[in-house]
Amino acid sequence: MTLYPLNVHRHASRRDLGVAAAAIAAEAIRAAIDARGTARIMLAAAPSQSETLAALAALAASEGIDFSKVVAFHMDDYIGLPTDAPQGFGNWLVANFTDLLPAQPDLRRIDTTGDAVAAAAAYAQAMGDEPFDVTLCGLGVNGHLAFNDPPADFGDPLAARVVELDSVSRQQQVDEGHFPTYDDVPAQAVTVTIPRLLNTKVVVCSVPGEPKRQAVADTIALDPDPNHPGTALKTHPNVHLFIDAESSPA
Repeated sequence: MTLYPLNVHRHASRRDLGVAAAAIAAEAIRAAIDARGTARIMLAAAPSQSETLAALAALAASEGIDFSKVVAFHMDDYIGLPTDAPQGFGNWLVANFTDLLPAQPDLRRIDTTGDAVAAAAAYAQAMGDEPFDVTLCGLGVNGHLAFNDPPADFGDPLAARVVELDSVSRQQQVDEGHFPTYDDVPAQAVTVTIPRLLNTKVVVCSVPGEPKRQAVADTIALDPDPNHPGTALKTHPNVHLFIDAESSPA
């Protein structure tokens, strides 16, 4: 396994982090549109991404990045929520990102209304094998990438699968205000797997906030270890990890 150094960017605030992360994502999107007439992006949907996505939407408006030429995917979604539930990650992205853009991307959403295994297979087919131009991700409190909780499969042969959420991931959703109680958090989700997330030209990983400090510390310090899923980022040659004063290890 070849390992690569992480490009770690420390910023004083969440806003500064978001502006800097968005600049790298925007550069990748512009380059893809200039080269091929289209760009493919993978998006996380979480409060940790709010500043980065808001800054990216602002750059699209100020610099004329044509998101109508962008095909966008998202990393995961719950099984068992109503289709209009605001906690659904596709719905969250519409409210917190695509609605802010001057031109709409082609957002390919995970449909979890039917059989979950079939939904994962359908999403794998929708993504295809072509690399993304940029993956915009975060880290969970337990270091998860998407809903690949520890121990994560760094060599998963599937592009998307049904997973059981661990207790830390479910509690994180409560702590971030998405659900009133632990029991309200769905126990299952469809997630894009780590190999598919990392089949991309560049990774922009935005991880603000004190609750993520240990996950950041582990990701930076440890060799790739399935018990710390974020360490899989070290297997990709072009990863930019953005942290703020609160998430930065001592």
